[in-house]
Amino acid sequence: MNSITFQNADLKNIFAFVRTRLRLIVALALFSIFASSLFYNFQTGSAQNQPKIQTLPATPFRIGERLTYNVSFENFNNAAYAEIYAVSRGRLGEKDAVELRSKIKTNELVSAFYLVDETRTTFAASDSGLPLYVRKISNVGVTPKEVISNFTVNSTAYNDLLTMIYQARNAGGAGSFSFQEDDKIYSAIFQTSGKNEKIKNEAGEFDTSVSTVQSEYVAEKGITNLRVNFSTDAARVPVLIRFKTAKGDFRADLASVQTIEPEAAAEPTPTPIQIVRQAPVPRPTATPTPYVNNEPLAAELPFKLGETLEYQISTGGQMIGFVTLQAKERKQFSGQDSLLLTATVTGTEPRQQIFKLNDQIRAQVNPLSLAPQDIQLKLTGALAAFNQQVFFDQRTGTATSNKGNQIEIPVGTHSILSLAYAVRSFNLKPSKDLTNPVNDTRVAVFIGDKAYVLTLRPSNADIINLRGEKISAQLVSVNTGNQSIDQYGLRVWLSNDDKRVPLRLMFGNYQADLISEKLIPPK
Repeated sequence: MNSITFQNADLKNIFAFVRTRLRLIVALALFSIFASSLFYNFQTGSAQNQPKIQTLPATPFRIGERLTYNVSFENFNNAAYAEIYAVSRGRLGEKDAVELRSKIKTNELVSAFYLVDETRTTFAASDSGLPLYVRKISNVGVTPKEVISNFTVNSTAYNDLLTMIYQARNAGGAGSFSFQEDDKIYSAIFQTSGKNEKIKNEAGEFDTSVSTVQSEYVAEKGITNLRVNFSTDAARVPVLIRFKTAKGDFRADLASVQTIEPEAAAEPTPTPIQIVRQAPVPRPTATPTPYVNNEPLAAELPFKLGETLEYQISTGGQMIGFVTLQAKERKQFSGQDSLLLTATVTGTEPRQQIFKLNDQIRAQVNPLSLAPQDIQLKLTGALAAFNQQVFFDQRTGTATSNKGNQIEIPVGTHSILSLAYAVRSFNLKPSKDLTNPVNDTRVAVFIGDKAYVLTLRPSNADIINLRGEKISAQLVSVNTGNQSIDQYGLRVWLSNDDKRVPLRLMFGNYQADLISEKLIPPK
């Protein structure tokens, strides 16, 4: 077999891609809030609660209103949780202010592709609705990343995303609004489509009008066809938000509407008061639920625990060995819930020198997101030079080898074995225009001692001949950007059913064909 040298990729290009990807993720999060009223929560000096004094001027905010949303992505119903909350009204310095909070966090499998954990607190002027103080926190790293914008001294004429939601609601879902995000000024145009829809969800049944949203901010983030369904009553609640991306469709459905009455201050004056916090009452510590080995995997995953796939490896039409992939067991690994994936050489031809019997790759992954926790290569013969063990910390974006080397990697980077399973959950719809492949999927993969960014290009359904049977499959071409690898034309064919099983893989003259699929329950 020709040896392949994994040349050093330009690390700056890799992290430039990753930063772009993360900005898109945050954008998706922000616009799930944008139209569904989502996000953020963090501890900050809160506006002091005010008594209900009839002489207080009207405000565009509904104090105490709390909206929560369930966000779905393609077939994943529980992709994210989001909320928006008008907490209280009081004084911020000398200004009459309203405290707003929002939060969004992606869940389970979707976190592997869109990792979002964002909170925001905005203090807005109770008359104009414009922000006075904005504090945003991203919790995806090992330590929270905080961004603060203070307009208490020099006022701003622009909304942030959170206050713009309320401005659009008060305008009946129509109008042009300026806002500032990431130190750049944008405008958003809301237009009513003239179409009314009756929406029924967990929060109830609503008569709604549909508004389309256009903004340069939206276009920059790759978001199209953004629509918001506002209730037709006086509250103008965002009941449903929908938008499209190159990777798939997002939908945020209103899950609940609460009105939480703020507590009145002791003195009926609009001046700050000092709050004395009582010591918390001691409570008994709950007994933790014991961990149970080999719990079934999430229904959203296209494979089950114990799935065993056997492949025949050949080159030039000559069989050289057999490799078995298995979702072997679900147990704790380093104190974490973990799924063990294995790839094992289970048979060899005596004249070949590539595979040795019982050579194995073992990977521990998160059972929900399939994000790698660890990978270990135990190889002999010609492949022994690739032996290593790598530990992944997705919070800090680092990979640490058993040799003590610590390498920076993009958050969400896969190992070669975790990718083999995660690719089955990717949205791999081919582009309608083959000259404009907008549906290419890019994913970071750790190989050797670096993270490479692979481009997966899906094609339309095709028919392949597998073990004498004609089977419908989808071809996915893989490009690494490294000519020494790409010259071999790495391709994989996935079944067109819900399981998305890899049926065939080709790399140069080498070919792996699925010959057996069975379920072996873990012991």
